[in-house]
Amino acid sequence: MSRVAKKPINLPKGVELTVQGETLNVKGPKGTLTIAKPAGVDLNIDNGVANLSPVTPADDALTGTIRAILANMVKGVSDGFERKLELVGVGYRAAMQGKDLNLSLGFSHPILFKTPEGITIVTPTQTEILVQGADKQRVGEVAAKIRGFRPPEPYKGKGVKYSDETIIRKEAKKA
Repeated sequence: MSRVAKKPINLPKGVELTVQGETLNVKGPKGTLTIAKPAGVDLNIDNGVANLSPVTPADDALTGTIRAILANMVKGVSDGFERKLELVGVGYRAAMQGKDLNLSLGFSHPILFKTPEGITIVTPTQTEILVQGADKQRVGEVAAKIRGFRPPEPYKGKGVKYSDETIIRKEAKKA
């Protein structure tokens, strides 16, 4: 059996994992997340600990995947996920306009990014953007979309980058 699938999922206080037919629901203080339950995976919940097991040996990898997704869902509804983006460049700035993110990234026009449902965007400073939410995949997807408006370029490093990202710089042309 997969090493990942063997690990139990501890359900913190206030987090509830329920099986309703073919769906798994995780409810907590930060929201509710749902995933379809595959046929090849069994789920047992005892005393705040969830254990997954494959129905057949062929479903081993699927069980590990579902366990990892469920663990992320439990962490998301209890603590939440966050991605931090930084704007590097003269005149590059971000500001919130209601629920929308207004980006000035050196184009002739400002970019207005509508915040998706279930995601919170915060701008602590003009050059920082925090994307927060309960769903790890959606947080990463929204952060990637914002970064995609002006990815960092390798010569000066200007653009929108993740806070933990290192830009490998290139040397300029020599005359």
